[in-house]
Amino acid sequence: MVIHYKCPNCGADMEFDAASGMLSCVSCGRKDNIEDFSEEFITTTFSEDEAKQYNCNNCGAVIITEADTTATNCSFCGAGVVLGDRLSGDLAPAKVIPFTISKEEAMAAFRKWCRNGRLTPKGFMTADRVKGITGLYVPFWLYDLDSKADVKAVGTRVRTYTRGNYIYTEKKFYDVYRDIDLSYVKVPVDASEKLDDTLMDKLEPYDYQKFKDFKTPYLAGYIAEKYNFSDEELFSRVKTKVQPYIDSYIRSTISGYSSVNYKSKNIRTKKTKAHYVLLPVWMVYYDFDKQEHTFAMNGQTGKIVGKPPISLGKVASWFGGIAAATFVALKIISFAVGGVLW
Repeated sequence: MVIHYKCPNCGADMEFDAASGMLSCVSCGRKDNIEDFSEEFITTTFSEDEAKQYNCNNCGAVIITEADTTATNCSFCGAGVVLGDRLSGDLAPAKVIPFTISKEEAMAAFRKWCRNGRLTPKGFMTADRVKGITGLYVPFWLYDLDSKADVKAVGTRVRTYTRGNYIYTEKKFYDVYRDIDLSYVKVPVDASEKLDDTLMDKLEPYDYQKFKDFKTPYLAGYIAEKYNFSDEELFSRVKTKVQPYIDSYIRSTISGYSSVNYKSKNIRTKKTKAHYVLLPVWMVYYDFDKQEHTFAMNGQTGKIVGKPPISLGKVASWFGGIAAATFVALKIISFAVGGVLW
């Protein structure tokens, strides 16, 4: 099933506009609220092979997609299309955070980010080798979790004191027990097998106060995918993700000791709820030195993450400058202590 949103004025295709948060006509510029958009101007067609082949309502061209794609653009006429049958039933997201950063704003921010790269090669900072930029709605599971921790440890307190000509060190050992209940809400894990998990994790945080009830018009003009992994399949990953926070909290409850030796730490985490949502990401593909570099931008906050190439010459100069500055500082301190003016 292919869904097009047609302009009530001129009949051209409409796309979601990040700046206004409305459906916008690419031809005459008309804008409509998504909530109020009439079904009269939504065209729908069904395909014979619903797994991968669709027909564009505009030009009739065959749209070939991967089985995970839920929104795309026609390669022939450029129309934004939403593949509605892949967004129904269990495949329907509960919520979506719409794009608030436009493609032009994303490119401008990326160029500025490149210019700030002090250790990147000179040619890279011009940002003139962008191979492509894609607005992508990435499938995420948001988990609500309850964790229980039973902790047994031995805390050591050390006291040193002097009596007469002798220095004494006193050590006391204490049994420590903790029974802790922790709850975590909306812990995100991306559910696409195509995207780098580390890259997606670094895009956090999103402002969940800006969630909207999912409606297909938000996807018009963007690329979107459905999840590849269920919430059950990703449960082990979300437990791994919250583990450092649990450990940190446990440590914060045991204070006043010189050292703590853990005898046992039994942590049980269970899922109370999982929400399937779509989050906005701008993906930037950049060619440099015969290699493709991938960067990602949070489509809501503008945060950019990625691993740019590093200039070894700049690194050497940078460390050389630090070493020289440190050496000069040490000499100045040395002369000052010696009471000598240089």
